[in-house]
Amino acid sequence: MLTVQFTCSDCAQTIEVNEEMRETILATGCPVCTTDAGEEDFSGDAGEDELDDADDG
Repeated sequence: MLTVQFTCSDCAQTIEVNEEMRETILATGCPVCTTDAGEEDFSGDAGEDELDDADDG
């Protein structure tokens, strides 16, 4: 399952989320402080693909 890191621009809470959680955060805001969230608040792939990429080298 692919996951990404969400970091709130207001409260600085960082959590790893899956696609469904990402969509919910985009719709409802930060799960801690409810500040609106945008695509820029999500970074990279923190899921299993990272391990797969390490094996490719």
